[in-house]
Amino acid sequence: MRVHHPPGTVIQQLHGPAAMHRIGQQRRRVGICHDGNMDIQVMRFESPAAVRACPSGQWPAARRRPIYSGTAERAMTEASPPDPLAAFSDRLAALTAAAAARVVAVHGRDGRARSGLLWAEGLVVTAEEALERDDELSLTLPDGRMVPATLAGRDPGTDVALLKAATGAFAPLPLAPPAALATGHMVLAVGRGEYGPGAAFGLASLVGGPWRSMRGGRLDRRIQLGLKLDPSAEGGAVLDHAGRLVGMAVPGPRRRALAIPAETIERAVGHLCTHGRVARGYLGLAMQPVQVGEVRGLIVVGVDPRSPAGLAGVLLGDVLAAWDGKPLGSVRDMLARLDPDSVGTTVSLELIRAGLPHRVQVRIGERAAA
Repeated sequence: MRVHHPPGTVIQQLHGPAAMHRIGQQRRRVGICHDGNMDIQVMRFESPAAVRACPSGQWPAARRRPIYSGTAERAMTEASPPDPLAAFSDRLAALTAAAAARVVAVHGRDGRARSGLLWAEGLVVTAEEALERDDELSLTLPDGRMVPATLAGRDPGTDVALLKAATGAFAPLPLAPPAALATGHMVLAVGRGEYGPGAAFGLASLVGGPWRSMRGGRLDRRIQLGLKLDPSAEGGAVLDHAGRLVGMAVPGPRRRALAIPAETIERAVGHLCTHGRVARGYLGLAMQPVQVGEVRGLIVVGVDPRSPAGLAGVLLGDVLAAWDGKPLGSVRDMLARLDPDSVGTTVSLELIRAGLPHRVQVRIGERAAA
């Protein structure tokens, strides 16, 4: 057995190779005696002077009281100070187990497993991009049961899809307050694949403000995860250090892992439960960026004559320079303005037509469901 002796420890070997020896920590008035059979005794003495070796192999009975008697392995475990790394590891395992009880596996026709969040009884949230088809969906619940699922709605803009299934009752994960997460904080991604739950640990490598996805969806925060996301964990839970739900794990551009914020999911679920989709504004134009002199805008390369823009008089070759007086420099700028709140509103579009300024009023329509 290897014993680590702290500074100030007095060690005496008794009876040679018989392996009986004493460790006396005189300042702490503690004596330890063990033999080759790993039996151990720990005694506390009334005074430092009483901690001494005894040729008989026994501690003097007077002025002492036993602290521990048993095997060396147990004594070393119980007497050692807490291991912070082990405690941290145990904490991660506990957080993973708690989240895994609220994470399901989502199966589609292609047979590939993704992850989903038990959001409310009968409702499961998953990543919209992970669902290639709307039919033949099923779930593997945390208890191992497989149940059929149907699509309640999907929002490509925020990458949120809502499924309905017989999940049974459960306690959902508490939501983390948005202000509680900062760059550098610990995050834990938990998913469920073919062989059960899986986890990845890292940091929130970036926590920023609101942003727009490539499909025009408004996300309340930009949360980048400093971890490698397994494909089966797409649609799984992202937790903070307290086990609260930060958001849903999804792959991002350039192999980055992102979290769709919980507050964005909550808003999308409300729309999907009510309407089955999240409405997006619609103009009926195909555009691409262009520079006209000092003006940067969007040139119209396609127009549906029956669309809101077509009915308002927008023509091929027109350059859209501004929306209600605000410059339009990119297609993303346009998509950002065609959010759910834009449907039914009337906007003023400033155009350049044949080199001359022009203005039209357009009533924003609603994009048809895909």
